[in-house]
Amino acid sequence: MKALITLVLVAVLPVSLLAQNLPSRKTHFAQSKKTQPAKTVLAAATPAPAPVPLSPAELELAERVQVGHVPCELGASVTVDADPKAPGYFHVRLGKETFHMAPVVTSTGAMRLEDQHAGAVWLQLANKSMLMSTKLGKRLADACMNTSQVAVAAAMEKNPPPSLLDPVTPPPTMRNALALQDAAD
Repeated sequence: MKALITLVLVAVLPVSLLAQNLPSRKTHFAQSKKTQPAKTVLAAATPAPAPVPLSPAELELAERVQVGHVPCELGASVTVDADPKAPGYFHVRLGKETFHMAPVVTSTGAMRLEDQHAGAVWLQLANKSMLMSTKLGKRLADACMNTSQVAVAAAMEKNPPPSLLDPVTPPPTMRNALALQDAAD
């Protein structure tokens, strides 16, 4: 039965498609390590563009960015340092990778640093930070917490914020007004 299915598939698929997908023994075994494709690197080989002057709002955000060494989950760590040559910009390092990031204004209040050239984003929330790659579509470092974020995370565990799915209870003054309105109807 398997042979029949294989025969049908071979008859249906164009021969050129099969030739493209099957590696030649000679080329497969003859490749050296030097000709192997390089691993994907986040930062491009071309130099990053010169820093663009930041707006007053972006400079204000930059003042609130927490800098220093930040331990993350799985033994990783990220270091965030202000760039002394470019006001408002930061160097964010993870292992051997260094990103030159600028603050981005957000509607959520999260601190967001972004290196558009390398496709990297550093998010600082009250309870944790994370480094993400927009080019690779994944988190590079997660659950990064400095001492103040550890304290906020512990407080959130003891007193969790309300869920978006929980019913909203109006404040007492509004409940009284609603009760009076129901009584009037």
